[in-house]
Amino acid sequence: MTYETITYETRGQVGVLTLNRPEKLNAISAELRRDLEAGLIAARDDDAVRALVLTGAGRGFCSGADLTGPAPERDGPPPQSERLDEEAWMGRWARLLHDFDKPLIGAINGVCAGAGMAWALACDVRIGSEHSRFKTTFVERAISPDSGLSFLLPRIVGYASAADLIFTSRMVLAEEALKLGLLNRLTDHDTLLDDAVAYGEQMAQWPPLAIRMAKRVLQTNMESDFISAVKYESVGLAHARRAVNDVKESAASFREKRKGVYTGT
Repeated sequence: MTYETITYETRGQVGVLTLNRPEKLNAISAELRRDLEAGLIAARDDDAVRALVLTGAGRGFCSGADLTGPAPERDGPPPQSERLDEEAWMGRWARLLHDFDKPLIGAINGVCAGAGMAWALACDVRIGSEHSRFKTTFVERAISPDSGLSFLLPRIVGYASAADLIFTSRMVLAEEALKLGLLNRLTDHDTLLDDAVAYGEQMAQWPPLAIRMAKRVLQTNMESDFISAVKYESVGLAHARRAVNDVKESAASFREKRKGVYTGT
């Protein structure tokens, strides 16, 4: 498939989706949102891809909404479904990232601001370099947070730190981002993408159905009480065990002290 504003490739069992508007610090346009969705669907539906890295071209990961281009033209008012569904705007794309049901690794190569920061936080984990920078930005634009940032940020850094970052709109550099939990790992800028792919391969080596169910259980139980959580874990176990050959291979590779080879069947 041909994309205008992203590139998509596979490196072994890991997909790499790169936001590709470097002249705009990968600011979010209508075309970028469309291509992002198509790229995520391609990675989701390819069983050979077991993890996905999301990164940006050039100096930025994503600088947020593109405020420089012309406003989109409409023929008449928006449809009723869009007016009724508040997630129909930019929050929809953050949700596409959050709901992607394979490991999603953000390789934060530069500035990460506003809705772009929300996109990064929607990844399961983030690896950055000395060039990584985070900024909430929203209050500077006389708006409150959108794109899921108000949900994601306090769950990652805690309420008080989230309030600090949103109310001051200050820049967070790489070392502080690592301490706060905005980044999970820090590496050299020159090897960032290779290290992110290697990180993905660490996840891709395991039975793919078990990994996908582990993600679902983890996300679902973030919002559950304990009793509901352990019940849903039982549901997850039942789904993961449907990969009968992988279950057998897991036991065999353990007994034989070798690395397992998993097919998802």
